[in-house]
Amino acid sequence: MFEKIIKRVSATVAGGIVFILVSGMYLSVKGFQVDDNGNFVLVNQASAANVEEQPKEIPLDFGFPQEHFLGDKNAKVTLYEYSSFGCTHCADFHLETLPKIVKDYVDAGLIKLVFVPFPLDKNSMDAALLAECVEKDKYFAFADVLFKKQRDWGLSFNPQKVLLQYASLSGLTKEKAEACLRNDITAAMILQNRKDGIDKLGIQGTPTFFIASSKKIDAVFGIKPLEEFKKIIDAQLDLYKK
Repeated sequence: MFEKIIKRVSATVAGGIVFILVSGMYLSVKGFQVDDNGNFVLVNQASAANVEEQPKEIPLDFGFPQEHFLGDKNAKVTLYEYSSFGCTHCADFHLETLPKIVKDYVDAGLIKLVFVPFPLDKNSMDAALLAECVEKDKYFAFADVLFKKQRDWGLSFNPQKVLLQYASLSGLTKEKAEACLRNDITAAMILQNRKDGIDKLGIQGTPTFFIASSKKIDAVFGIKPLEEFKKIIDAQLDLYKK
């Protein structure tokens, strides 16, 4: 019901101020709040790079999202990357560390990588919505563009316009891209995954990672050295050699 109200209000320029207020109410229900600069941010947001705590007890059969993955879908070990397209720490990991993990483990058929969008503000939510609409085999390429161009769209006076341009270069028509930004079903899926991440996995910020198998689940909060990821992954792989 709230989604319909927001759509009707946002359809008119005269209702712009009301739209901002109603949107704020809607997003607050979904876990956002407005900061001092008027931006929508995650409630209880923390800098994951500085978080050092034990995760919640996660059952081995926890239903992690599986929508976007690289590697063998039947791999015994999976690296789940919970990341926000607007997060600078996330960009650093995705562009610097992740390619090495992909080369050594994913491409080698040892593990699977699953990317889970975890938007922290409206702009990163728009980016996540557009990413869902590109061709499935272009998802990770589009994600790479979003991270590489993060400063360009993140610091733009009109970030949505810039994001729509990237979507166009990835094959989306303007009409389809704009429809993606209004897709309540997709938005609900993204927000539900994020809510589950907060409530069930104890995620407080991005990036957060889970190295999971049927035998063990390890959590990594924030960016860590490549060697630490390798140590955890190798230990999990070793469980299947015994």
